[in-house]
Amino acid sequence: MTKILITGGCGFVGSNLIRQIVERGRGEQIAVLDNETMGSPRDLPSVDIEYHKGDICDLALISRVAKGCDTIIHLAANTRVIESIQDPTLNFEVNVRGTFNVLLAARDAGVRSVVMASTGGAILGDVEPPVHEGMVPQPAAPYGASKLAGEGYASAFAGSYGMQVTALRFSNVYGPRSYRKGSAVAQFFKQVLDGKPITVYGDGSQVRDLVYVIDLCKGILQAIDANVSGVFQLGTGKPTSINELLGEMKQVVGPQRWPAVNYEDWRAGEVRKTYCDITRAREAFGFAPATPLVDGLQATWSWFLSQTSASGS
Repeated sequence: MTKILITGGCGFVGSNLIRQIVERGRGEQIAVLDNETMGSPRDLPSVDIEYHKGDICDLALISRVAKGCDTIIHLAANTRVIESIQDPTLNFEVNVRGTFNVLLAARDAGVRSVVMASTGGAILGDVEPPVHEGMVPQPAAPYGASKLAGEGYASAFAGSYGMQVTALRFSNVYGPRSYRKGSAVAQFFKQVLDGKPITVYGDGSQVRDLVYVIDLCKGILQAIDANVSGVFQLGTGKPTSINELLGEMKQVVGPQRWPAVNYEDWRAGEVRKTYCDITRAREAFGFAPATPLVDGLQATWSWFLSQTSASGS
């Protein structure tokens, strides 16, 4: 039986990914390693999961957990750009040292493949989109630099030890179970639910590539099945401005409940305009995100509403 270890499996992407693994019905054994800062075992589906509470910065732990695994999907990370500027040391420890530990443990345990979450826009900095894998990285914040370092070690371990390592550069992911995320869609929906004005940093002209989490999870599994190595962009390939996003969200929420929108100063370190070219992923493993933005937003809003109803019952 194939065994998959997911670091950060209680988090937003991890908890959705596990559901996709279960739904496809191949009977894989699933192990999760999570320090519970961005999720909880309560977020996991009610299936048989080998659960380990702990941190990827603990090399002895990750080495023990990696034994017997065929694949490691490495999602655990310190992901927030602004927080990385405020505390670059923590960002380094988690994203660089932690990723190094995962690769070291995978090498020593004879793990067949490692698939790791990377990032597109933050690695490449303020460059003219669409961004693609051939661009020279110029990170604008410590978060992007830490992910670039992780990609560097991934390439080095693949070249030095014959490992199969795939770095998937996620664009801006949104969807159900994102209650702990600080990204635009989740943050805006939470502000609506709290009855607070929506805060936009900048004038709303900044552009993002918004990919629905289920489409992203299918892409992760497609990459594993295809046995590919290297770096791949995972997004939609479609630019969406924050103001356009707000218009779609207002349609989903309804104008009666929609709050005021306040625009504040731009924040240092944030990329103004980014969306990706997904040609390489499409050609290598058939990645084809299919969820229209309005449909993904509706599903996300419905999930947030269901959580509010559950907590109030």
